[in-house]
Amino acid sequence: AGGSYYMISRSLGPEFGGAVGLCFYLGTTFAGAMYILGTIEILLTYISPSAAVFKAEEVGEETEAMLNNMRVYGTCIIILMAIVVFVGVKYVNKLALVFLACVILSIIAIYAGVIKTAFDPPDFRICLLGNRTLSKRSFDVCAKFTESNNGTKTTNLWRLFCDSSSLNATCDEYFILNNVTEVQGIPGIMSGVLTVKISQGGFSSTDGIWSALCEDSATADSTCVSFSSCGWEYSDIMPGCLRKCVLSIMAGSNRSGDLKDAQKSIPTGTILAISTTSFIFILMLTDFLFFLSPLPLRFGEAVNGNLVVGTLAWPSPWVIVIGSFFSTCGAGLQSLTGAPRLLQAIARDGIVPFIQVFGHGKANGEPTWALLLTAGICEIGILIASLDSVAPILSMFFLMCYMFVNLACAVQTLLRTPNWRPRFKYYHWTLSFLGMSLCLALMFICSWYYALIAMLIAGCIYKYIEYRGAEKEWGDGIRGLSLNAARYALLRVEDGPPHTKNWRPQLLVLLNLDAEQLVKHPRLLSFTSQLKAGKGLTIVGSVLQGLYLDKCTETQKAEENVKALMGVEKTKGFCQMVVSPNFRDGISYLIQSAGLGGMKHNTVLMAWPQSWKQTENNFSWKNFVDTVRETTAAQQALLVAKNIDLFPTNQERFTEGNIDVWWIVHDGGMLMLLPFLLRQHKVWRRCKMRIFTVAQMDDNSIQMKKDLQMFLYHLRLNAEVEVVEMFENDISAFTYEKTLMMEQRSQMLKQMQLSKNERELFFLLLLVTFLSQIQSITDESRGSIRRKSYSSPQSIGQDVQALLIDDYREEEAQLIHDRNTASHSAPAIKASVAAAVPEKVQMTWTKEKFVAEKHKNKDSNVSGFKDIFNMKPEWGNLNQSNVRRMHTAVKLNGVVLNKSQHAQLVLLNMPGPPKNRKGDENYMEFLEVLTEGLDRVLLVRGSGREVITIYS
Repeated sequence: AGGSYYMISRSLGPEFGGAVGLCFYLGTTFAGAMYILGTIEILLTYISPSAAVFKAEEVGEETEAMLNNMRVYGTCIIILMAIVVFVGVKYVNKLALVFLACVILSIIAIYAGVIKTAFDPPDFRICLLGNRTLSKRSFDVCAKFTESNNGTKTTNLWRLFCDSSSLNATCDEYFILNNVTEVQGIPGIMSGVLTVKISQGGFSSTDGIWSALCEDSATADSTCVSFSSCGWEYSDIMPGCLRKCVLSIMAGSNRSGDLKDAQKSIPTGTILAISTTSFIFILMLTDFLFFLSPLPLRFGEAVNGNLVVGTLAWPSPWVIVIGSFFSTCGAGLQSLTGAPRLLQAIARDGIVPFIQVFGHGKANGEPTWALLLTAGICEIGILIASLDSVAPILSMFFLMCYMFVNLACAVQTLLRTPNWRPRFKYYHWTLSFLGMSLCLALMFICSWYYALIAMLIAGCIYKYIEYRGAEKEWGDGIRGLSLNAARYALLRVEDGPPHTKNWRPQLLVLLNLDAEQLVKHPRLLSFTSQLKAGKGLTIVGSVLQGLYLDKCTETQKAEENVKALMGVEKTKGFCQMVVSPNFRDGISYLIQSAGLGGMKHNTVLMAWPQSWKQTENNFSWKNFVDTVRETTAAQQALLVAKNIDLFPTNQERFTEGNIDVWWIVHDGGMLMLLPFLLRQHKVWRRCKMRIFTVAQMDDNSIQMKKDLQMFLYHLRLNAEVEVVEMFENDISAFTYEKTLMMEQRSQMLKQMQLSKNERELFFLLLLVTFLSQIQSITDESRGSIRRKSYSSPQSIGQDVQALLIDDYREEEAQLIHDRNTASHSAPAIKASVAAAVPEKVQMTWTKEKFVAEKHKNKDSNVSGFKDIFNMKPEWGNLNQSNVRRMHTAVKLNGVVLNKSQHAQLVLLNMPGPPKNRKGDENYMEFLEVLTEGLDRVLLVRGSGREVITIYS
C-alpha cells in the first residue's frame, strides 16, 4: 500500500517520500472536497434549484446563498461517502461501476450529438456586438431597435449601452460603431466552419475579452455585465483543466494493497487510463474546435447559462447533467478511498512521529483512523466552500508527486542499482527525465508563485522528517547517489598534502576503553567537537587487545558505545575499531590505515596518560612515546590533552578567561590556528587569545613583539602578544637533584627484579635513606625551591602515612615499572631487600607498623640500603644533557605558571622524543615537569608543514 508514496520513499529516501507523500495526501483530500462541492453545484444549479435551503433575498446574494447550501449539503454527502468507504472497499468498487457506466453514456451522447449536427444542427443562437459575445440574461431581442407599425423602437439592449431609450440618446462609442448580429453557436459539421478555422489558423485569443474596453468606457458599470467575459488568465484556467485531466491516473497505485497482482494490474491499468483519458480529451477538444463556434465557450453566459455540451448532446441535455453528477460523486468517493490508505502507509513507516496513530485500523487492514482524519479535512474544505484560491496549490502537489515519481525512476536507472529491474521493456530513463522536466515546467508555467509555495511546504516537511531522524534504511537512490558522489569526489581529491589555504585538522582521535567497552575520557570527544570549526574529517578509533575471532562481539559493542557517545557529544565523523594482539601495534595500524584515499587524517588527538607511572595501565608511557614517534614518522601533527577530565563539556560556557599560546618553536602556525578554531565554538567564544614567545637576554624583545604583532595582523588573528625573557642562570640544585633521582632510579631498576608487593615496601624504606643522604647537599638550595623540607629520617617516620604513602608512593614509586629489564646480577642486593621484606607485606600502612618494620633487622637492612647508594652517580658524573633538559623544563614551567596559571587553556610546543629509546622515561619526566601545576594543557607537535596563511 501507499502507491506513489511507496515508490518515492523506497527510491529517493524517507525524507522525499514523506514530504511528497503528505503533500499528495493533502491534495487528494482537498480534491475530494472539491468534487463534493461540484456535485452539489450540479444538483442545485441544473437538477433541482428548488432544493436550495438558502435563497437569495436580494440581487447579488446568489453567491453567498450557494456557498451556504454547499456547506449544508456537502456535510451530508461527506458523511454518506465516509460510511460507504468504512463499510468496505468492495462496495466502493460496485458503486464505481455504476458511476463509470453513467460517464460512458455521457461521452457517447456527446459524440452522438456531434454526428447529429451533420443533418440536424440544434437551434443555438448567440448575440454579437461587433465580434464580442453578449450575455442574454438582460435582454431578449438581439437588436438595437425594432420596427413596428408605430415606428422604430429601441430594445432593452439599447438601454444597456445608452443613457436613455430615445434614438438621440448618448451611447457607448463601441456600441455605436459596431452592428449587432445573431449567429448559430453550433453550426454543425456541414456548415463549413472547419474550412474557415483551417484557413484562419484557429481563432483569436482575444475573442470575448472586454477588459480593456471596460476600463476605458465611461459606462463601464453598465456595459461590462453585458459581455460574456471581461477577461481571464491562462494561469487560472490551466490548473483546473490539468487537474481534471490527470488527477485519477494514480488512483490504482494508491489502492495497491487491495489488488491481487499489483505489479501486473497497476502498469496495465495506469497505461490504459492515461491512454483512454488522453484520447477522449483530445477528441473532444478537436470536436469543440472544429465543429463549434468559439463564441459560446464563455461559461454559458451567451446562452442564458445553459450547458453548451448539454445542448450538443443527444438525445437530451439531462444525459450530460446526470453523467457529470455521478462523475463528481465517483471522483469524491475515490479520493476518500485512496487518501486514507496513503496516510496509513506513511504512518506505518513511522517517519512522521505525530501521525503514527493513523497507522492503525480494523482487523482486515481498513484505515479507520486515517479515514476519520481524511473526512475531517474534507469537511474543512467543504466549510470553506470556495476553494478557488486553494485549488492551484493542490494542482502543484499533484504535479510535484508525478515529477518525483519520474525522478525516482530516472535516478534508479542512472545509478544502475542491481535491484532496479523494470518489467516494461520499452522503458528508457530519458522518458522519466522528460516527464519530470515537463511536470516542473508546467508548475512554473501555470503559476510560479504557487509552485514556490508548494515546494516550500514540501521542503519544510522534508526538514522536519530529517530533524526527527528518519532512521529508515530502504536502500534508497539518494543514498546510492551520495555513494556515487562520494566515490567521484574521493577520486578527484589529490592523494597528497593539500594547499595551505585548504589545510584543516583532519583528526584521528585515539580513545581508551575500559573493561566494559566504555570510553574512559568522554571529554576528549567534547574537545573534538569544539575543534570542528575547521569542518574537517574526524575518525574516532580505539584498539581492543586479542584476536578478532574472540573479540568480534566486543568490537561491535565498543563501536556502538563510541557512536552513541559521538551522537551525545555532537561529534560528526566515523568510528573505526581495530583488534590487535598488541595494543601498540593496533595504534600503529590506525595511524597508518585510517581514512580513505585523499581523505586521510593529518592530526592525531589523544589524552595524556595520567597514570603513566603505573605499569598496569595498558596505555603506558611506552605506548605513548611510540605513538609520538609514529605520528612524527607519518608527518602528522599530534595533539595531547593533559588533564582531559578537567576540559569543559559542550554544555559549559567560559564567560571570561584566556587561551594562552606559548609559541616557542615555529610549527607551521598550528599553535595559532587551534585557538582560532576553538573560539568559533560557543564554549570558548568569550575567551581571549594571548600569545607568548620566549626571548633571550641578547634578543631585541621590542622588535620581536612588533614583528609578531604584524604577523598576526596579516593572519587576521586578534590576539595579545607578549615576549618573555629568560635568563641563563647557573643550574639550580633542584635541577641536579631531580636529574639525580631520575637517573639513579633507572640504574637501580636494572639490577633488581621485584614483585609489586616488594616494590611497595622497598621504596618506602628507600626514600628514608635516600633523603638522608642528599640532605646535606641540598639544604642550602632548597630555600628557593618549592619542595617539602625533611630534616632527618626520624621526622619522616613521624609523618610517614601522610607524606610518604600519599605523596611519594604515588609520585616516586610509580616510576618503577619494567620488571623484565631488571638484571639478575645483584644477588646481594636482592637478598638484602628480601631480608627487609616480611613474609606478608602490609598493604595498609600506619605509623606504628612503619616504625616496627623499620626497626626490625635494622643493622643489616640499613647497611644493605647504604650499599645501594654507593652506586649513585656523583654530581660531576651526571648526564649533562639530562641536566640541561630538566633545567629548561623547570625554568619554563615556572615562567608559564607565573603568566598562565589561571588561563582556561594553555597550548605548548611538545618536544620530540629522544632518538635513544633508553631515554624514553626521562622524556616523560621532562614533559611532566614542563606542565606541572597547569589545569588544562594542550601539547602540540606540528607536522612541519605550513597550516596557516595570510591568503584567503
